[in-house]
Amino acid sequence: MTSLTQSDEDLVSQIEAAGEELSQVREAAASVIFGQDNVIDLALITVLAGGHALLIGVPGLAKTLLVETLGTVLGLDERRIQFTPDLMPSDILGSEVLEESDSGKRHFRFIKGPVFAQLLMADEINRASPKTQSALLQAMQEHHVTVAGERHDLPVPFHVLATQNPLEQEGTYPLPEAQLDRFLLQIDVDYPDEISERRMLLETTGTTDRKARQVWSVEQLMKTRNLVRQLPVGESVVDAILKLVRSARPASEGSGGDSLSELISWGPGPRASQALMTGVRARALMDGRLSPSIDDVIALAHPVLRHRMALSFAARAEGVTLDEIISRLTARLD
Repeated sequence: MTSLTQSDEDLVSQIEAAGEELSQVREAAASVIFGQDNVIDLALITVLAGGHALLIGVPGLAKTLLVETLGTVLGLDERRIQFTPDLMPSDILGSEVLEESDSGKRHFRFIKGPVFAQLLMADEINRASPKTQSALLQAMQEHHVTVAGERHDLPVPFHVLATQNPLEQEGTYPLPEAQLDRFLLQIDVDYPDEISERRMLLETTGTTDRKARQVWSVEQLMKTRNLVRQLPVGESVVDAILKLVRSARPASEGSGGDSLSELISWGPGPRASQALMTGVRARALMDGRLSPSIDDVIALAHPVLRHRMALSFAARAEGVTLDEIISRLTARLD
């Protein structure tokens, strides 16, 4: 049996300690958000992987409260933008104003917009026009914005957790494919179960308001994010990620021309593989495991792929859904 080196032992102890700390983070968030444990875990995976998440669900399912709670628990500077049809890009990024000094000299001063936050909540992002939605593209991908030709770096860390109403509702605009791809995960928020909803009724309608408590600091978060990328990933897991992502593309993109590929109009690019690679590491760390498994790939397949794929006309005609296709693709990994 191969003995562990000192550096290996240090890594193991750090992973175990991080797993215990993350358990406290999850408990703190779950004490405020009832019946959404999986949603909390996926949101934490997003932050640990250094990405952004899109939360989709009908109003009233605590999407906004989830982001506020995470900001408090993780010790992040959190801001919120309420997206509306009349919202302008400058309302997000900021703008320059002309000022005059006491001596009469005029100069421009940049006033930062709400995007300059460590945790940005884009509430009902699909209610704004595509022009305003695209204002977040550079910030989400490059972590800086350019106003009047000047570059302004965003805080570190920087995460966007956007909420979206289902597209069937009136007054919404579908997000462009380029922006959807910037989201590490799409997190579907469903109704809580009966037990959780009963607990919610009893604990949120009394005289005492339940408040989240800070468990982590920014320094702890950045240290753990660095630890996520140190987790070793086995060849079988890498192969599973590649097989899953490549099989989720149309036949013309090299998926082999099987019956499933004919149901796909366009599929995930390499950014989906990167999302799975970092996501499975983060999921393993949250459980205190030393490396991810194929089960982690299967668990994150839907959140990673569902917003990076589109059905073909034949699939829509047959009534096939994206979730059904992804489930059939993950079944091949067993």
